[in-house]
Amino acid sequence: MIHVVGIGLDGAQGLSAPVREIVEAATLLVGSDRHLGYFPEHRARRLVLGDLRLTLKSLRRKLDRAASARENPAIAAGESETASPAIDPERVVVLVSGDPLFFGLGRLLLTEFPPESLHFYPHLSCVQLAFNRVKVPWQDACIVSAHGRSLDECLEALQRGEQKIAVLTDRENSPSAIARVLLGLDLPSQYEFWVCENLGGSDERVRSFAVNGEEAIAALDAESFASLNVVVLVRRRGEVADELEIDDLPRLGLSDRTFLTFRDRPGLMTKREIRLIVLGELGLKPDQTVWDVGAGTGTVAIEVARLFSSSQVYAIEKTAAGINLIEQNCQRLQVRNVISIHGNAPDILDRLPVPDRIFIGGTGGRLRQILGVCAGQLAKGGKIVLAIATVEHLTTAFNWIRDWNWPHRALQVQVSRSVPVAHLTRFAPLNPVTIVTITKPK
Repeated sequence: MIHVVGIGLDGAQGLSAPVREIVEAATLLVGSDRHLGYFPEHRARRLVLGDLRLTLKSLRRKLDRAASARENPAIAAGESETASPAIDPERVVVLVSGDPLFFGLGRLLLTEFPPESLHFYPHLSCVQLAFNRVKVPWQDACIVSAHGRSLDECLEALQRGEQKIAVLTDRENSPSAIARVLLGLDLPSQYEFWVCENLGGSDERVRSFAVNGEEAIAALDAESFASLNVVVLVRRRGEVADELEIDDLPRLGLSDRTFLTFRDRPGLMTKREIRLIVLGELGLKPDQTVWDVGAGTGTVAIEVARLFSSSQVYAIEKTAAGINLIEQNCQRLQVRNVISIHGNAPDILDRLPVPDRIFIGGTGGRLRQILGVCAGQLAKGGKIVLAIATVEHLTTAFNWIRDWNWPHRALQVQVSRSVPVAHLTRFAPLNPVTIVTITKPK
């Protein structure tokens, strides 16, 4: 039996009495210099974990010799005096950090030794300690290891809008590198950013940092973090956002983070790059009536309203949460010509003024019916623009166009944003969208 013992920064005193007895009875201690240093008076022989593969092969040879010596005492007696003495496998202890089977050495040990020969004694993991220090339940957290790996998993978790993320770092994928990824993604949701250092040790330190601009990143760069650190990202609950300086905002192409968004679906909005194309396809003019069907958080409706204050924009949304967000975003951006309409499309559409332009962003599975009502209500020469994310909805739209035989065109948009990763830059793709523009004959 090989005993794999997890240990924290509090050293031997953090072990339970039974586990401490197992370590004290060892005839061979295996671990890093730091772990072995917790037992300076131990009499066991030591095997330092340097190159993991070579160290484990060395351990396997020692154990194989010990097993052969027990089965064939004559062979052991004939060995030279310099040969390694027999070792009882039951007295081998491997020291590791935290939980051996949580991004630890345990996984590698299981590839080198049969499971029945290994016994694990986990300590508290750094992630468990980190979430407890920031006082956040973590049973639903997304755990990412960037230690010796890339930040791809972290990037994907942020794009999904995970509520809680813990990132195991290294020298390259440092807290400031993670903050750069967070800032570079231009997410609609905001995260609390915690750096937890030397967890469980006497020099433990847990701090929260703002990640809201290049100045904040520069401040993180200037910090000196302990090599043993974990980054915890917690998405803010509720409609919480920084105050806006309206005069500093562009007239066209607002950042996604400008808008308040859904708590449980932070990515559910028409992204900035898609909005810009949609606005161009709508062919907007002053003094128009515009419908935004399935308005969500109101991003397209608000962009239209800011461009043309003389136009009337109707944001139709079936959820109360969406209507609340539309109204908050209008207030936040000081927009007064968006009228929010709570109701299901197409049932509610015949009550609205005749539109010159219609954008359809959400359909609730009733695309064909919505197109039929919109076609009847739309002014002659008007345009309908759809942003479609699925093949099935695209097929429905093309079948409807074929039946009505209206002029149309489609753009398939595949956009990737540059994101800083460590000292390099890579592209992070957004979901592909097909934009279909339909014109009502005059």
